[in-house]
Amino acid sequence: MNLLPKLHLAYCFIAFSGLLPCPDASAQTSSPLKLPAAIQRALPAGYQVLDAEQGDLNRDALPDWAVVLHRADEEKTSDVVNHPTKRPLLLFVGGPGGINTLAARSDNAVYCVDCGGMMGDPYQGLTLKNGYFTVEHYGGSAQRWTRFVTFRYDAASRTWMLHRDGSEQFHALDPEHGKTSMRTAKNFGRVPFARFDIYQEK
Repeated sequence: MNLLPKLHLAYCFIAFSGLLPCPDASAQTSSPLKLPAAIQRALPAGYQVLDAEQGDLNRDALPDWAVVLHRADEEKTSDVVNHPTKRPLLLFVGGPGGINTLAARSDNAVYCVDCGGMMGDPYQGLTLKNGYFTVEHYGGSAQRWTRFVTFRYDAASRTWMLHRDGSEQFHALDPEHGKTSMRTAKNFGRVPFARFDIYQEK
């Protein structure tokens, strides 16, 4: 049974602000869009594109990009307990003439390939909308979990701040009786994107 549509609806329900993008749970890690050549040249050596999404990250009506990278050998090198192989998330903002500039990077916003337990790779995708972007994960075994981490562009500091950190835990045979958690800035304060660490205990 595919539980993601049910989890998707639950998450959309608790994202009550109307500003938080509602993730698309229809598929895991869709094929990346074709990146502009300038962004491809700016990617760090040794990485491949795992996922890429286009949208308005800084609310200037110009197209921006969020790009998730991974190493080709990550399944062999990653150790979730001792040394997970990190997956950088890069944010490129668009400018006049179609110029794309690297504006921010985090190596700790996307879980590693073996961080999903028996369910395998937990990464589900990115959602970008009007200055917000969400990183979506789903994993576990008999005990399943989701985690949707959303960042919001802050014009004053010209960077992205942690906006919401939502999760759900439930048993695979009883998804209707899970436990939902939603933390906001009231709980964690001002956390810049570059300082957020998904590997730390919540």
